[in-house]
Amino acid sequence: MDRKKELKEQYKQMKTDMGIYVVRCNSNNKCYVGTAQNLKGRINSAKFSLGLGSHPNKELQKEWKNFGEANFTIDILDTLEYDKDETKTDYAEDLETLKEIWKEKLDNVKDL
Repeated sequence: MDRKKELKEQYKQMKTDMGIYVVRCNSNNKCYVGTAQNLKGRINSAKFSLGLGSHPNKELQKEWKNFGEANFTIDILDTLEYDKDETKTDYAEDLETLKEIWKEKLDNVKDL
C-alpha cells in the first residue's frame, strides 16, 4: 500500500513538457499553431480529435478531411522551462507570448 501511495505522489510531482506545437498541412503549407502545458498529451488529443472529425478548429478539421492524415506533420516548435518559483502554476500567458513569437517566425505560412 505504501508503494502505491509513493508512486502516486511521484506522478503528481512529475513535470510535463510544455510549449508550442504546429500541425502543418504539407500540401498547401497551412498550419495551426497551438500551446500546451502538456505537449505530449495535447498532441495525442489533437491527432485523436482530428481522426474523429471533432477538432475544435473547423478550418484545420476541413483541411485534414480534404488532404488526409498522411499530408500532415505535427512538430514541437519550442518548449517553455518551468519557473524556479515552484508556486507558479499558470503558464498560459507565457505560452501565448511564445505562440505569438512563433506565428511571426512562421510568417510565410498560412494560418489555420
